[in-house]
Amino acid sequence: MNKYLTQLYGYFRFGGSALGAAKGTQSNLPGVSLVEDVPATNVDAALQISAVYRGLEILASVVATMPIMVYDNVNGKRTLARDSALWYLLHESPNSRMTPVEFWTAMRLNEKLRGNAYARIQRNPETGIAEALWPMPADQVELRILDDGSEVYFYRIGTDVAALASENVLHIKGMGNGTIGLSRLDYMRATIGEVKNSQNAANKLFANGGKPTGVLMVDRVLDKTQRAALKVNFSEMAEGSLSRLHVLEADMKYQQINLSPEDLELLSTRKYSVEELGRWLGIPGILLNQTEGTTTLGSSSGDIIDSFYKLTVRPDVTNIEQAIRKRVMTSAQRVRQTAEYNMDALLRASLKDRVEIYAKQVQNALKNRNEVRQLENDEPYAGGELFTVQSNLLPVDMLGKVKPSGATNEPATIAQ
Repeated sequence: MNKYLTQLYGYFRFGGSALGAAKGTQSNLPGVSLVEDVPATNVDAALQISAVYRGLEILASVVATMPIMVYDNVNGKRTLARDSALWYLLHESPNSRMTPVEFWTAMRLNEKLRGNAYARIQRNPETGIAEALWPMPADQVELRILDDGSEVYFYRIGTDVAALASENVLHIKGMGNGTIGLSRLDYMRATIGEVKNSQNAANKLFANGGKPTGVLMVDRVLDKTQRAALKVNFSEMAEGSLSRLHVLEADMKYQQINLSPEDLELLSTRKYSVEELGRWLGIPGILLNQTEGTTTLGSSSGDIIDSFYKLTVRPDVTNIEQAIRKRVMTSAQRVRQTAEYNMDALLRASLKDRVEIYAKQVQNALKNRNEVRQLENDEPYAGGELFTVQSNLLPVDMLGKVKPSGATNEPATIAQ
């Protein structure tokens, strides 16, 4: 079927290219434009909008600064695999040039803007275990589906092109058809264009010191030369310059033109754009320093952080964890190891709240004392690995059978 007929068919079937599946080169761009004559915005231009830059910085840094923990699973027991190659790769050093924060920040920016984050997996030629992850800019990667259904990634660097099999590429996909993520930046094109136009209008308005153009009135008719001279001499009055005081002669009067209703609404339009961009990025407006209005996510900062964690961060983290398991880990690693983000840093409560939670966990044998000390970066101590419970809660049939401890502080025992 002709390519254009295919696009037309997909459009009237309500699916469009966003949900369509096809062989060959995969596209993650919208097949039609919601608003006509809105040009595409590249990454460099989008990042000059403060709400976009700050929103992406939050989405990238929150996940990038959370450590990825690797565990060994042996007979149902999980232990930290600090000596494993996977731990070193994900937790310590993804490659010889980047720290984990730098690597995951780059990956998050690509995924959130372009819908896809790619990293080339450098594997040990003998064991197949991943030894390094090298990020590849999404704009330089092309995904093709071959006739046999296999995936091939083409990475372009200048005039060089590298073809990579799917097992050698960590592909983190945003929302899409399961094969490729949709390019968020292109789908939010109309909103970006609106924000860009309002920012341009604001710059033009306030470039003159916030003063609109005025009218200089005189009591006689001027020729062309005199009009030009007056414009030059008194142009700073319209431009809002405070450099000098102007003296009007011969009954001249200057009348400033008031701001139009459209100009007065410009500031509120720009404030609304912060909320709109936050909606696209999945970030509450208050986290983008929007102080006006109300939020449906809760009235306290704790409610907002909790909702942001549940609705945005947790799904993103799960997506990355599953991509690592599917693409980075070998089949042997998947049997005995797991890689998970440690969310404690994000959800970390105040010291008072943490102590109360730890006390309840220790008293009910949910954690031992050394596990609690590890969470607080304290050294373990001998005997701290034992699980203990309070003895004042007993079954009803044991009442009266407990022998109280004596003055020697010996533990209570059940009478025989």
